[in-house]
Amino acid sequence: MTCIIIEDEIPAQKILKNFIAKIPSLELIDTFNAAIEANSFLNSNAVDVVFLDINLPDMSGLDFIKTIKNPPAIIMTTAYSEYAVNSFELDTIVDYLVKPFSFDRFLKAVNKAKERMEVADVIQEDNEEVIFLNVDKTLHKIVLNKILFIESERNYITVVTENQRLSYIDALKNWNAKLPEKTFIQVHKSFIINSLFVSKISGNFIFIKDNKIPIGRTFKQELLAKLGI
Repeated sequence: MTCIIIEDEIPAQKILKNFIAKIPSLELIDTFNAAIEANSFLNSNAVDVVFLDINLPDMSGLDFIKTIKNPPAIIMTTAYSEYAVNSFELDTIVDYLVKPFSFDRFLKAVNKAKERMEVADVIQEDNEEVIFLNVDKTLHKIVLNKILFIESERNYITVVTENQRLSYIDALKNWNAKLPEKTFIQVHKSFIINSLFVSKISGNFIFIKDNKIPIGRTFKQELLAKLGI
């Protein structure tokens, strides 16, 4: 995987360069001290992973992300742990590394970026795992990795994608065996979510697209652990 560093602190650059050099699958292409410098590079060069500081001299890392067309996998680096929970945007941000971070924690973030790329490749190559749901005497094709979330209410299950909302009689526990463990997480007694579509976590709620989903108290610790927070 090719990568770049956007970081204005020289000691932090050195740590990232040292960690990257230890991972054979990572190739560092360039290092930038400011977001503006990196912007033109990203517009004309393909990069798999960006290690991006939040506090930069010209603009914040979070604002910079909004300027990138088709952003690559982004691993944020920050000295402020509150960003990791309040602004967790997995649409573009794969992980947050809170300074100072260990090599083990760095490697975990890199593996998450690799996993996300592998999942994206599977979808792009149309090697999609699908199921058919019998709803109202009609078989509906569902691509598992395109499910946003699944909701349970009384004896009914509602499967939600960007284009479909299908409800039928079933139990949520039956879905845990059907779904890929790498991307689907149960966050509440009534909800299973697809972590690929999480936009942010705020307090005891997780947001997917325009949907606000509660996080159960007994599920929150496991959720944060699986997201690497």
